[in-house]
Amino acid sequence: MKNLISKKHLLTTFAFLMSLVMFSQQTIADTSILKNYNDALKLYNSKAYAAAQKTFNSVVNEANIGSNLKTDATYFEAMCAIKLNQIDADKKVLSFVEEYPNSNKKNVAFFNVGNYYFANKKASYALKWYQKVDTKILSREDKKELDFKMGYGLLTTNNLQLSKDRFLLLINDPKYGNDSRYYYGYIAYKLEDYGIAESTLKKIADNATYKAEITYYLLDISFKAGKFERCIEVGKKLLPDAKRDLQSEISKIIGESYFNLEKYVESIPYLKDYRGKKGKWNNTDYYQLGYAYYKQNDFENAINNFNKIIDQKNNVSQNAYSHLGECYLKVDKKNEALNAFKSASEMSFDANIQQDAALNYAKLSYEAGNPFEPVSQVLQNYLKKYPKSKAYQEINKLVVSSFINEQNYQGAVDFLLKKKSDENTALIIEVSLYRGIQLFNEGKYKEALPFFSQSKKSSTIEIKERAQFWEAETEYRLENYQDAINKLEILNKTLTSIDSEFKLTNYTIGYGYFKLKEYEKSIGAFKKFLVIDSIETDTKYDAIIRLGDGYFASRNYTEAVNSYKIVADEFGPNSDYAQYQIGMSYGFTDNDEAKITALKKVINDYQNSNLKDDALYQIANTYIKVKDHKNAHVAYDRLLEKYPNSTFLSRALLRQGLLYYNDNMNQQALKKYKEVAARFSNSPEALEAVANARNVYIDLGNLEDYISWMGTLKFINVSNSDIDNTSFAVAEKKYLASKNNNEIIKSLIDYTRKFPEGIHKIKANYYLADVYFKNKEYQSAITPFKNVINEDRNDFSEESLSKLSQIYLQEANYSEALPILDRLELEANNTENILFAQSNLMKAYFETEAYDFAEEYARKVLQQEKIDTNLENDARILIARSSFKSEDFRTAEEFYNEIEKTASGELKAEALYYNAYFKNQQKDYEASNKMVQKLIAGYSNYKYWGVKSYVIMGKNYYGLKDVYQATFVLENVIKNFEEFDDIIQEAYEELNTIRENEAKTNNSVNPEKQ
Repeated sequence: MKNLISKKHLLTTFAFLMSLVMFSQQTIADTSILKNYNDALKLYNSKAYAAAQKTFNSVVNEANIGSNLKTDATYFEAMCAIKLNQIDADKKVLSFVEEYPNSNKKNVAFFNVGNYYFANKKASYALKWYQKVDTKILSREDKKELDFKMGYGLLTTNNLQLSKDRFLLLINDPKYGNDSRYYYGYIAYKLEDYGIAESTLKKIADNATYKAEITYYLLDISFKAGKFERCIEVGKKLLPDAKRDLQSEISKIIGESYFNLEKYVESIPYLKDYRGKKGKWNNTDYYQLGYAYYKQNDFENAINNFNKIIDQKNNVSQNAYSHLGECYLKVDKKNEALNAFKSASEMSFDANIQQDAALNYAKLSYEAGNPFEPVSQVLQNYLKKYPKSKAYQEINKLVVSSFINEQNYQGAVDFLLKKKSDENTALIIEVSLYRGIQLFNEGKYKEALPFFSQSKKSSTIEIKERAQFWEAETEYRLENYQDAINKLEILNKTLTSIDSEFKLTNYTIGYGYFKLKEYEKSIGAFKKFLVIDSIETDTKYDAIIRLGDGYFASRNYTEAVNSYKIVADEFGPNSDYAQYQIGMSYGFTDNDEAKITALKKVINDYQNSNLKDDALYQIANTYIKVKDHKNAHVAYDRLLEKYPNSTFLSRALLRQGLLYYNDNMNQQALKKYKEVAARFSNSPEALEAVANARNVYIDLGNLEDYISWMGTLKFINVSNSDIDNTSFAVAEKKYLASKNNNEIIKSLIDYTRKFPEGIHKIKANYYLADVYFKNKEYQSAITPFKNVINEDRNDFSEESLSKLSQIYLQEANYSEALPILDRLELEANNTENILFAQSNLMKAYFETEAYDFAEEYARKVLQQEKIDTNLENDARILIARSSFKSEDFRTAEEFYNEIEKTASGELKAEALYYNAYFKNQQKDYEASNKMVQKLIAGYSNYKYWGVKSYVIMGKNYYGLKDVYQATFVLENVIKNFEEFDDIIQEAYEELNTIRENEAKTNNSVNPEKQ
C-alpha cells in the first residue's frame, strides 16, 4: 500500500513539475514577444517605420492566435505599410478589418488609410475610406480633419453641394478656416451663386496662397454681372503679374468686355491671346473674334474665324453664317457666300436673319449657279415660303430665266403654261425652239419636230427662221429628204438672218438631192454652198468631194476631176478618196495613162489609205486594157502579196488566170483557177474559175484530170446544180422583193437545209442573217452570220463581221466580240468598218480591264486621217481612263486636257472633273475649285461628275483652310445624293478626317458625329 501511494505521489509530483516547466517556458516566450512588441512600438513612435514593421511582423508570426498582442501587432504592421506608402498598404488594412472586425482600432485604420491616399493626392480614393469612418468615436480635431479632407474629396469628384456643406462647417476654424473659405467660395462660383462666392472670397482676397485665383474669380464674377468697364480696368492690372494659365482667361474676359461694349478694335488683341480650354477654342470664341474683324471691314480675317464654326446649329452659328455670307460677297466669292446663306436660311433661331439669308441664297443661286439644287427650284421655294416678301416679283421674273440657264427648257414651258399671259405665250414659243434643238442634239428627231412646229409661230423673225431651219434639218435626219429640201428652199427665199447657223442650208439641200440621186440639183446646191465665205474647213472639203461625186454620177468626168483635184492637191480630209476618184474618172474617159498615174499616187502618197488595194486592182485591170500584160501581172502580184485580206483577191486571181490563158500559159492559168476554187469556194469567182479551168483542161486534152479535180470540189454538184440554182433564185427573189420577213426567212431556211453545201450557201446564210438582224431577232442571226465568216473571205464577210460584232457588243459579250472585231479590223475595206472595229476594240478591252490594249487601239483610231469629233474624243477618253487606271497620271492628265478642248456633254464634264482632280493633287486648290465651278455651271445635268467634283471641292476648301466650306460641301453631298454610294463613302471619309483634325483645336466639334 505504501509503495502504491509512493508511486502515485511520484507521478503527481512529476506532472506538477512538468507543468511548472512548461509554464515557465511560456512566460519566458511571452516576455520575449512583449519585449519585441514594445521595441517595435518605440520604433513606430520614433517614425522608424521600416524597422518597426519588420519587428511587428515577427510578433504577428510568433504571438498566439487570438491574443491581443497579435491583434495589435497586425494593426501596427498595416499602419507601417501606410506610413511607408507601400503598394499593398490598403489591402493589409482591409485584411486586418476582416480578421479582427471587433477591434477598437478598426475606425482608426479606416481613417489612416484615407489619409494615406489623401497624402498621395488620390482624394477620390481617400473619400471611399473616409466614408467608412464612424465619426462618433473620433476626437474633435480628427472630426475637423475628416470634414476638411472629405470636403476636398467631394470637390474632386464633382459632388459640389455636398462638398460645400462640409467646408461650411470649417470656415471659421483657426486651422482650416482660410482653406475652407476658399473652397466654399470657389464652389459657390462654380455653382453660379455669384453673390455668396463674391462675399466669401473677398474676405480672404489678400491670402497669399489663393490671391491669384481669387482675384481671377472675382474678375469673372464682375464679368458675369455685366461690369465690363471694371473688368477691363482690373483685368489690365492683373494681366502682367498673373500666372501663365490665368493670363489666357484674363485676356478672354478683357476681350469679351470690350466686345460687349462694342469696342471691337480694342477687343481683338485680347481675344486673340486667349488659348482656350485645354488648348481648344469653341464656336463662340471664333464667332466673337470673327465679328470683331467683321465690324472693322477686315473681311479676310473675319472669314478665317467664322469659317471655323462647324458642327452646331444655334443662334451663334446662324449669326455667324449670315455674316460669313456677307464677308464672302465683300471679297467677291459668290459661290462661298451662297453656301453660307443657305446654312443661315435653314436655321429658325432668328426669323429675320432666316428670311434675309433665304433671299440672298435665292439671288446668288441665280447669279452664280447652285451645285446642290436646281436654281429654278430654289427660286420657287422662296416664292412659296415667303409669298408676302417685297422681293416676290423680282424673284418671280428670274424663274423662267433660271430654267433656260439650266437648259431645262421643258421645265420652263411647264412653268409658263401655269401662268398664261400674252407675254408668257411668246416665251413659250421661244423656249420651244430651244427644247427642240436640245432634243435634236440628243438624236430624238421625232420628239423634236413638234417643238419646231410650235416655234415657227413666233412673230420674231429670228426665232421663226431658226425654227424653219432646224425643222428641215430634223426632216433630213429622219431621211425625209424631199421634205427637208422643200423646207430649206422656202427658207432660202425669205431668209433675212446672216447668222452662221444658216450657212449650211445649201449644204443640206445638196446632200438631200444626192441621197435622192438627183445629181444635177445636188451639184447646183453644193456650188451655192461653196461660194459662202468662212466655211469650216472640213465641211468645205466634204462639200467639194460630194460635188465631185455628183459630177461623177452624172458622167461629167472632167468637172468631177476638177473638184476632186482641189481636195487632193491640198491634202484635205479624204484626199486619198479624191485621188482615187480622179483615176476612176480618167478611166471612164479612156485616158488610161492618166488613170494609172493618178491611181499610183493613191499607193505612193497615202501611207494609211484603205484604198491601196482598190487602186492596185484598177491599175492591173487598166494594164490589161492597154495590153501591157507584164505590168498587169506585177500589179496583181503586188496586190496578192501586200494585201492578203483584200476583197479583190478572188477577182485578181481569176483575172490573172484569164490573162495567162489568153497568153497561152495554160499551166499558170490553171494554177490561178485552182487557187480561186480552193480559197474562195462557193463564191461567184470560184464557179467562174471552175468553168474557165474546164476550158484549159479541154485545150490540154486532159478531161480525166478535170473530172478528178471536180470530184474534190464539195461546192460543185453537177447533177444538183440546176436544182440548187433554181431553189436559191426563188429565195433570193423573195429577199430582194418581198416585205414579208417570215416568208423570206422560211424560203432561205428551206434552201440552207436542202443544200447545206450549196453553190449559194454563203449568200443564203448572209441573207438569212440580215433579215433576222433587221427584224431585231439577234440571237437567231448569230448562227448564219457565223456560217458566212467561217468560210473563206467573200463579198459578205465584212458586213457579217460588222453586224455580228454589233450583236455581241450590245449584249456586252466581249469575249465573243473581241475576236470578231479583230478580224473586222484586218479584213475590212470600208473605212467606217475599220473605225468601227478599232473604236469598239478599244472600248471592249477597256471594259475587260486590258488597259494597255485599250490604249493601243485608241491611238490607232487617232491616227486615222479624218474621224468624227465624237469618236476622236472617245479615243482620247479611253486613253485617259486607261492611263488613270494604270496609274500613268501624266498621260491621263495630258489626254483629259485635250478632251476638255473639244468635248461636249458628259465627256466634257468628266474631263473637267479630272482637271480639278489633278490640280487638287498638285495643291493648286484655287484653280481646282474654278474647274469644279465651271463643271457645275455648264454641265450640271451630268450629276455623277458634278457630285464627284463636289468632293474635290470639299478637299480644296480644306486645303485653303476654309473649314466651314469644306464641311458644308461634304455634308450636302451626303445629304442630297444618296444614289451615288461610292461618292457618299468618299465624302464620309473626308468629312470624318476633317472633324477629327478640327476637334483637336475646337471644343464644339464632335469627331464621332455622323
